[in-house]
Amino acid sequence: MRVDLFDFDLPEDRIALRPAEPRDAARMLVVRPGGAPFEDRVVRDLPDLLRPGDVLVLNDTKVIPSRLYGMRVREDTAARVEIMLHKREGGDRWRAFARPAKKLHVGDRIRFGEASESTACELVRLDAEVEAKGEGGDVTLHFSFAGPFLDEAIARLGELPLPPYIAGKRPTDEKDRADYQTVYARDEGAVAAPTAGLHFTDDLFRRLDERGITRRFVTLHVGAGTFLPVKADDTAQHRMHAEWGTVSAATAQALNEARARGGRIVAVGTTSLRLLESAARDDGTIAPFSGDTDIFITPGYQFRAVDVLMTNFHLPRSTLFMLVSAFAGLDTMRAAYAHAIETGYRFYSYGDASLLFRGE
Repeated sequence: MRVDLFDFDLPEDRIALRPAEPRDAARMLVVRPGGAPFEDRVVRDLPDLLRPGDVLVLNDTKVIPSRLYGMRVREDTAARVEIMLHKREGGDRWRAFARPAKKLHVGDRIRFGEASESTACELVRLDAEVEAKGEGGDVTLHFSFAGPFLDEAIARLGELPLPPYIAGKRPTDEKDRADYQTVYARDEGAVAAPTAGLHFTDDLFRRLDERGITRRFVTLHVGAGTFLPVKADDTAQHRMHAEWGTVSAATAQALNEARARGGRIVAVGTTSLRLLESAARDDGTIAPFSGDTDIFITPGYQFRAVDVLMTNFHLPRSTLFMLVSAFAGLDTMRAAYAHAIETGYRFYSYGDASLLFRGE
């Protein structure tokens, strides 16, 4: 399909720079199939919009401070580089986006942080070797630490990777360390938050429990590729970056049993949806899954696992707007986004939510 079909104009003042407070006070646009009118609700209405027996599927990945600033060291020359980690390749290896990538060659060493005489260990300094270079600034880095020691060094030296449409307008601060993390995050490895999950609070979970709406967790470590624009003119020419995810056997069984009883699978976020669809069998049942997924969902895709999707509002020409258009219909989503812009909904990571019921 032509990528320009997924374009729309978004005023700058519709981009949220801070989340709603409390989290579940964010607005939520309800989109149903069959030409039903849009409903302007708030996230805390979610228990009333679902049915007892439905199951929420949430991504429990935890964002790490994955933006690193370092110096490329080569013989007698040095150059500053910015690194955005986006996919772990092993205990001591990460794939990353480098800027400016043209300053890096295979074999170059990058030094992050400085040595300090006041610390007993050298986790305030971290070295990495450029092991490989790919397209679009993609590099593979081999670090001088491994496992939890590398994780600790990254946590000490890294910066929280707010999306570029926020980071370009204000600096990251301490408040973002809590705001840009779900209340249920536990499995470290993401470089971007599963933003639909940012709307949940302990009180909202309590009310969902009382309504008989259960929840299950999966893990998909969101990569920085989620922010990359689609540069191709046709969707068939776009290549998705792979992300690692897992669906446990217990979760797969619970979801299959819930659906057999008539419950609906409600994916909280496009990351949960992509992982569930990657794990789904042809008959719609969900199998245990562990590995990479680069699933690219565009209109015409036949959904097998997910019945309802809760998600934020996405960028023009993005793979995520293509996904929601596949789920609810392109014409429906173009109309929904036009309504959201006209009525003041807030867009992107810190913005408002939508609740989409799958179109036929």
